[in-house]
Parts: sequence; structure tokens; C-alpha cells
Amino acid sequence: MSQPTAALPQRFNFARHILEINAGRADKTAYIDDAGRMTYGELEQRVRRFAAGILASGIRREERILLIMHDTADMPVVFLGALLAGVIPVPVNTLLPADDYAYMMEHSGARAVIFSKPLQPCVQEALGKTDARPQLIVAGSGGGTAGAVEGISALEDLLAAEPLPASACANTSGDDFAFWLYSSGSTGRPKGTVHSHANLFWTAELYGKPVLGIREDDVVFSAAKLFFAYGLGNGLTFPLSVGATVVLMAERPTPPAVFKRLVEHKPTIFYGVPTLYVAMLASEALPKKDEVALRVCTSAGEALPREVGEKFRRHFGCDILDGLGSTEMLHIFISNRAGSVRYGTSGLPVPGYDVELRDESGQRVAQGEIGDLYIRGPSSALLYWCNREKSRATFIGEWLKSGDKYVMDADGYYCYSGRSDDMLKVSGQYVSPIEIENVLIEHPAVLECAVVGKTDAQGLTKTSAYVVLAKGQTETPALAEDLKSFVKGKLAPHKYPRDILFVTELPKTATGKIQRFKLRALQEMPA
Repeated sequence: MSQPTAALPQRFNFARHILEINAGRADKTAYIDDAGRMTYGELEQRVRRFAAGILASGIRREERILLIMHDTADMPVVFLGALLAGVIPVPVNTLLPADDYAYMMEHSGARAVIFSKPLQPCVQEALGKTDARPQLIVAGSGGGTAGAVEGISALEDLLAAEPLPASACANTSGDDFAFWLYSSGSTGRPKGTVHSHANLFWTAELYGKPVLGIREDDVVFSAAKLFFAYGLGNGLTFPLSVGATVVLMAERPTPPAVFKRLVEHKPTIFYGVPTLYVAMLASEALPKKDEVALRVCTSAGEALPREVGEKFRRHFGCDILDGLGSTEMLHIFISNRAGSVRYGTSGLPVPGYDVELRDESGQRVAQGEIGDLYIRGPSSALLYWCNREKSRATFIGEWLKSGDKYVMDADGYYCYSGRSDDMLKVSGQYVSPIEIENVLIEHPAVLECAVVGKTDAQGLTKTSAYVVLAKGQTETPALAEDLKSFVKGKLAPHKYPRDILFVTELPKTATGKIQRFKLRALQEMPA
């Protein structure tokens, strides 16, 4: 097994660790958000004040607080302050409906909900759907007692507490529960994934510093939000572990919003997702190379098509390091890296992590064969909260079963074949929808696409491709046949899509992942 090279002390609190290593950077900018700047010195003071304030509110060690917060400087203050106090922060997606928030309030047993002011109506709607009665704390309200009549405290009131002294910080170990992240819930109710203090440390030591190569002089900007595992590493764990500066954006990451930050703040590291890179490259407002300062970019969430990576590199002169991570492993454990980028693959295992591909009986598959992906490494989650069945099926001894299908090429690079439940069996052979999509997107008429299976009247599976056309293209029967022929010319005959369905957009999650289950549902609807 690969062994991590860094050492972790027996008693370890990640927030205290971050404050200590940045003690000499008091005047340096830590965060830039839509409202202004926050130095490392101000960050430390606000983190310590929040830790004292949340404890004074009656919340105790290992009790949970739900964070429904936009990406502003308040978010890292609350997250780190909770860790410092030994309270468990649970950041959640700010785009969810009230029903999901109601479920999470109940499931987590949250003693408090801290939310951004614009999200107050949805939070209050959620409270009407549950018997849970957590404390309500609003961020971005301007402070004071404006919310007192409604029974809502202001975050600024908690931040008026005297800073928690170092001697009063939670004396945690690396294995203590630190925070939760909820899974996407694409196959059922979201799962509360429990992580430790050490997990944050290891993602920075194994990926952030040696693979991403983040440095103190970097300015970083993540389109993925802090409430996602990917975004949490991008915008908090990695930059604060080296003393870098972070640009935060509260609004949704549309191409115009992203371009504005790339040009105005000149980040050197940008973290995106495949669908965003596609939209950026298709935009007429795409900045020129000399308008930005990018030296490296990353992609995760879904496999980055080779054509997208190569087109981005031609335009900006810097690579996108595509990689694979998960909520359960907290960040990326397979990645491309500078100097050895191979577009169309997820790259090589990150040192410190072990990766195996296994068949349905649990045996390792031969090189070149598709298998279920298993990982082991020091950033693995501890369990799913109150879900013994799913925990036992996912966390198997030292190993974690990811639910992804992969194949390893002759050089050791891992190529994504899809989620286990997305795989198709056509003409008696397994077909990866990702493989077909990667070919289709090479066609100049295609902007985006997704491939799913359809069962015909004889019970046989046929492939169907949903295609979003590039600007200026028009759907015609001739184009549909051309796309089929294009795939036939590059893949085995049984893999080409039998149906080409033109659509204006693909259904996606808030993270930009294509929701193939919704497309499969369309296939099952009567004509």
C-alpha cells in the first residue's frame, strides 16, 4: 500500500492547524468575495469569535449545525469556527428545495441552521415541513437585532463574542468527527457522509500540494461551491494550507460570471467542471489568453472530454488537470498532472492512494478490462450517518467501493466508463456510454451529448444519444445519420447510437453532472 509521507500528531484539530500555520500572514489577503477582502488576521479573529459564540449559544461538542450558505467569506469563518469548537458543521447545497432541507434538519439532528439572507424564505418553508426546531442564524443581514422579532439571530451577534483562547479549543484527535457532507442523493435520499479532522489534512498533503502544485503566491477561484467536497478542498483546504488567496463568488457559475472573476482578479488556479468548460469555450465572451493569468486548471465531477481539454489548452496555453474524486474520499485520488496530461483519461493514482479494478466477484480484472473501482487512502470518510446498510456496502475494510466503472490502459492511466448503473449491455457486450459520448463530442456539430440505453419490444438494449447542437447548427435527419456514421467510423459497430435525439439542453445537477436517469425515464415514457 502507498504510504503518506507527512506525519500527523496524535491530537489534531484542523482549524487550529490552519490558524497556526498562517500566524505570520496576518496582513495578507485570505479571501476576496463580492463584499470585499478579508486578511488572514481577520479570518483568525472571526474564526475564534464564532467558536466562542456558537458555544455560548448552548451548542456543544459533536452536535451538528446545518450550513445553508452562499460562497462568501462568512462560510469559511463558520466552517473553521465550528471545527475549532468541536461542533460539527454540515454544509449543504444552496440550490435544494425545502423538502430536502427539512429532511436534512431531521436526519442530522441539527441544533442550529446558519443560512444566507437570500435563502431565508426556503429555510422557513422547510421548517414548516418538519418538527425539528433548530436555532436560526442568518448571515449577511447586516447584524444587530433586526431578526430578533422573527426568532432569528444574526451571525454578526455571535461574532461579537470574545475570541476563543487557544487553551479552550476542542482537543480533538485526527480521527474525531469533524464535519459531514451530504451525497447528491441521485439514487435515493442524500447520505450524511461523516469526515474526520485528518481527512482535510491528507487531501492537502497528497493532492493539493504535490499534484495540483498550489503555492503561497497563488490566487485561486473555484466554480464548484464550498458546500461540495470538490469545492471545499479548492476554496478552503488547499489554499489555507499554503497561505494562498481565494476568490469567492456567491452567484451561480455562469460563463459571464466566471469570466468577470478571471479577468478582474487574475486567479492563477481555476477549478471547474466539464459542462462549465464546454459552455465557456462556446461563449462569444471568452477572454483572450492575455486577459487572464491562469497557470493551471482542474476538472472533476464527470470525465472531461478529450476535445474540450485540448481546445482549452490551445486557447489559454494551460492544461486542465482532469481527475476523479468523490464525497466519500473528500477530494481527488486519481489525476492527470502537469507534464503528463493525457486528455480523455482521469490520469494516474495520486501517491498515497491505492486503486484496484475488480469484477463482480471481487477479483481484480486484467489490464484493458472494465471493472468496479475500489480505493483506499487516508482521506476516506468514516461512515454514512444512521445508514448501516449503505456503510457496509461502501466502506469494505480498508477499501471504498466507488460505484464507478473504469478501465486501465497499458500505461497505467485510468479511463472512465461510467457509473455502475449507467453501463449498457448491447449485443451481449458491455458498452460504456462515456466512450460513445467522447466520440460524438468530437463532431463539430455537437456541443454536448449524453448516451443512455433503451429497451426495445424484443427486450434488447439499444443506445440512444441526446445531442445539444453547437451554435449555428440545425437538426436534420441527414445530420442524425451523419452522427451515427461518425461514431461507426471510430468505434466497434455495435456501439453506435441507434437513435439521435436533438435537445436544447441536458438535465444536470447543481454540480453540472448530467442526470442520465432523467433521460432514461424519457425513454420509458409512452410516445
